[in-house]
Amino acid sequence: MATTLTQLVAYCDQTLDASRFSDYCPNGLQVEGRSEVTRLVCAVTANQSVVDAAVAANADVLLVHHGYFWRGEAPQVVGMKRRRLHALLDAGISLLAYHLPLDAHPTLGNNAQLGRRLDIRGFDALGETDTASVGNCGTFDPPRTVGEVVTQLEALTGRAPLLIGDDTREISRVAWCTGAAQGYLDRAVSAGAQLYISGEISEQTVHEAREQDIAYVAAGHHATERYGVQALAEHLADTFDLHWAFIDCDNPV
Repeated sequence: MATTLTQLVAYCDQTLDASRFSDYCPNGLQVEGRSEVTRLVCAVTANQSVVDAAVAANADVLLVHHGYFWRGEAPQVVGMKRRRLHALLDAGISLLAYHLPLDAHPTLGNNAQLGRRLDIRGFDALGETDTASVGNCGTFDPPRTVGEVVTQLEALTGRAPLLIGDDTREISRVAWCTGAAQGYLDRAVSAGAQLYISGEISEQTVHEAREQDIAYVAAGHHATERYGVQALAEHLADTFDLHWAFIDCDNPV
């Protein structure tokens, strides 16, 4: 029996507890396409190259972490936005996007998936205790040097991370939050972390890390958020007997 789009969306909304999050964009179904789903493709961001690849793959659903209709975005459907939406609608492809809910999920989420790949023990909430929190704090056991963690991240992401701090320092307590979470540095310090990992870094973050004696690794926004959407897509494929594929694109940030 074919899976309907309605079934797939309802399952994702419930699994990710999407309604609990106050987000910068709508989570869930953003563009409605065909009513039945057999082929799913996923990506970090629904840019034009990803949309074109989804069309070429004859996808029924494009599942992403970064979708459309962000807070403060101009509402007019012109230019780049028109081209993206036209390509999806013309091909009958649905766009399904989950931002903070996909960051925070305890097993499928971006932070959980990155933490597992780094073999971090314990996934405590970073600064918040409610289920809508994003970011985690845990332990390396046995301890590692900061340089060893940087080397592991480079092998994992395929890009050289930016390190602020001493690569020879041995650490055990680590905090992390994928994407653009440089604003969570103080939470990492409060949690007793000796190393904080995120995707991006800001000018002032460099000084804040140095003055609070915490190493900071910026491993790439796109690079650190590849894994949650793949975990969710694979889970959906197993649950609903769908074909799935991951579409990557070059993004140095």
